[in-house]
Amino acid sequence: MDDEVSMTPPAATSPRALATEAVHAGRDDLASLGLHAPPIDLSTTYPSYDSRAEAMRIDAFATTGARPDGPPVYARLDNPTTGRFETALARLEGAESAVAFASGMAALSAVLLARASQGLRHVVAVRPLYGCSDHLLGAGLLGTEVTWTDPAGIADAIRPDTGLVMIETPANPTLAEIDIRAVAHACGSVPLLVDNTFATPVLQRPLEHGARIVLHSATKYLGGHGDVLGGVVACDEAFAATLRQVRFATGGVLHPLAGYLLLRGLSTLPVRVRAASASAVELVRRLTADPRVARVHYPRIGGAMISFEVYGDPHRVIAGVRLITPAVSLGSVDSLIQHPASISHRIVEEGNRRASGVGDRLLRMSVGLEDVEDLWADLCQALSDGPLPSARPTGQPVEASAAR
Repeated sequence: MDDEVSMTPPAATSPRALATEAVHAGRDDLASLGLHAPPIDLSTTYPSYDSRAEAMRIDAFATTGARPDGPPVYARLDNPTTGRFETALARLEGAESAVAFASGMAALSAVLLARASQGLRHVVAVRPLYGCSDHLLGAGLLGTEVTWTDPAGIADAIRPDTGLVMIETPANPTLAEIDIRAVAHACGSVPLLVDNTFATPVLQRPLEHGARIVLHSATKYLGGHGDVLGGVVACDEAFAATLRQVRFATGGVLHPLAGYLLLRGLSTLPVRVRAASASAVELVRRLTADPRVARVHYPRIGGAMISFEVYGDPHRVIAGVRLITPAVSLGSVDSLIQHPASISHRIVEEGNRRASGVGDRLLRMSVGLEDVEDLWADLCQALSDGPLPSARPTGQPVEASAAR
């Protein structure tokens, strides 16, 4: 008699490369379920004929914030499709857990509320941040108080009621970089939150450098196609449990269809980021040599985001592109360009905006997957109305470096 063949796939026995995790994380059980593509669970509620047992599970969640064992209870508490995305993102960031939300701002709000619930309402933050993050902290809409400082001043800015230190690196929109490890050391016992939206876990994993919380606007590179809103926080399980309780109470849940699209987006994340980054490096090289461009910003870590300042009218560049889409957001397969002072950072008070490097002639471009020659041709014609100085004035260096 022939030997029986096991239908259960062997478990992974060694750490897997990022590209492999991007494809397989959150999907490890599919073969044993007889599936290839992850299923989408659109249920808002789930039947239970044992109300006593259900009450015990709900009590357990209210006490611990841990994901319930067994079938789901209610979509605001947990969802299997969203859970697959959370598992995958946690693996890519090297975190114990991840908690997904309806948007990046919903994710940040949950973090602030979670810390405030423990009496820790003070936040230390470094500009620039994404404009709406800046506004949420500065306006005190959630009862928080913020102290703005540079990286060197973080330790002195921390108070007994400080619940969080927040940085974004590379920063939106200037692409300024911060030494995560040095900042984490300065934080002491206060958790460091790093907004990793621009870099993604393909280029950096902040938890490996001492950060305790990683935030993503999943709308951007994680989704990657401009068709889904979402946010996610990667952290340890203890903080994740608190975030789940906040999510349940406030209702900032990620829709399961969005969870499905984000999980699918992760599978191509390394390929997309690396391909777009290669084009960005070439565009940086050409913009650096273009006399119509005053300054180019590009992070040492690399990536697909470029910022550059023009001598001419930046609004004419926005109006002049034909292939590149003039729109907010970033991280899509198609290239996008916008004027931060008018759009993404308009909500930041003008003096603070300028002081953090977001000037009126700064443009931010998210490089997509189009052919680089077509992108350059479009930029060239959009820049054609700008002045052509013979040389950059003193004090206007090009700030760019090749991607690693």
